[in-house]
Amino acid sequence: MKLGPYILGPTEDEHQGIYTGDARELAPAIPDESVDLVFTDPIYQNIDDYRWLAETAARVLKADKACLAWYGIRYLDEVIPALCSNGLHYRWNNVVRIVARQKKAYCAMGWSFYMGLLWVEKGRMKARRSRDLITVPFRENRQHPQYAHSWGKSRRATSEWVSAFSKTGDIVIDFFVGESAPVPAVCKILGRHWLAFEIIPETAELARKMVRNTQPPLPGLNVEQLSLTNIHLDQRR
Repeated sequence: MKLGPYILGPTEDEHQGIYTGDARELAPAIPDESVDLVFTDPIYQNIDDYRWLAETAARVLKADKACLAWYGIRYLDEVIPALCSNGLHYRWNNVVRIVARQKKAYCAMGWSFYMGLLWVEKGRMKARRSRDLITVPFRENRQHPQYAHSWGKSRRATSEWVSAFSKTGDIVIDFFVGESAPVPAVCKILGRHWLAFEIIPETAELARKMVRNTQPPLPGLNVEQLSLTNIHLDQRR
C-alpha cells in the first residue's frame, strides 16, 4: 500500500497507514520537503530521539511548516536545544496538566503530572501564525477507551492543533505513534493523510485497531467547518 511514494505496512486505506518498524531506519525513504506537519510523542528521556527528530523534520517538512513534539517537563532544558536545530526555529511552548487514570499503586484518586508541547518551525514564516493556536484547553475523560494507556493524549486537543497547522488533504507524520494513536485517529476524522511509525508490532496493531474504530465524517461534509461538538472526538458510545 502507498501514500504517494511511501511504502506502508498493513493498513485499511491506501492513502494512509501505520508502519511497523523503527522510524529512524524507515524515515530516510520519505522524500525531502513532502510533509505538511510533524506531530509526535517521543520517549521523553531519549534526548537523542529529539535530535534525530529535528534533523529528520528539517529535511521532510515543506518550507514554513511546523513540528509539534511532546516532552516531559523535567527534560525541557535538554529538549529545546535538541529540537531547535538543523533549521528548526522555536515558536512556542505549551505546558499542560495530565490527569491519569486511577492507579491503586499511587493513590485511590489517581495521579497527575505536567508535560509540554513544543512548537518549532522550518524556516521563518512570512505571515506569522498566532501563538494562541497552540494554547488550547486540554480536557480529558481519562476513563474513556481512547486512552489505551496512561500516557494517551486527548483527541480533542490534538484535533485543535491538527486543524490549526494543516488543512484537508495534507500529509501529517507521527514518528512515535504509540497504542492510543491520537494523531492518526484525528487525521482520519479531519480528512488528513497520515503516516505513522511504531517499532513494537503488538503496539502498532493496537494503534491500527484504535484508528479502525474511529468513525470518519459522513460523505459530503466539509470537515474544515465541523465544530468539536459535531465530530465527536471523544468517540463516545
